[in-house]
Amino acid sequence: MRSILYLIIGIFFGIVLFKSEAASWFRIYEMFQFKSFHMYGIIGSALVIGVIAIQIIKRYKVKSVYGETITIPPKAKSFSRYMFGGVLFGLGWALAGACPGPIFVLAGAGYLPILVVLLASIFGTFIYGVLKDKLPH
Repeated sequence: MRSILYLIIGIFFGIVLFKSEAASWFRIYEMFQFKSFHMYGIIGSALVIGVIAIQIIKRYKVKSVYGETITIPPKAKSFSRYMFGGVLFGLGWALAGACPGPIFVLAGAGYLPILVVLLASIFGTFIYGVLKDKLPH
């Protein structure tokens, strides 16, 4: 039953991403050329909502749907790992025109060329899994 609920929520989220043009290659392209505030507004509002949600989870000891207390371990403070990871993610996003969520939205909307990007991202995830132990963490 939960799987169906997750599927419905995912479909709704995909529709919101598509209708808000957050999955649009043209909007992403405009963002990287600093020509439009649209994507920065979406990303900024998601960031604010995420910070508020994390603070609520930490302060009120919110429980998961399974009844377990949600614990969020502190992250290691390191500039270089986040800088290099962010640059790699940003380059991939700029070259592909989509980050992981919108890849599925665009595929579901019928943009078949995005399947090349989807396969490449799955292959990249596989390569990361193979090299994970050799990378600095």
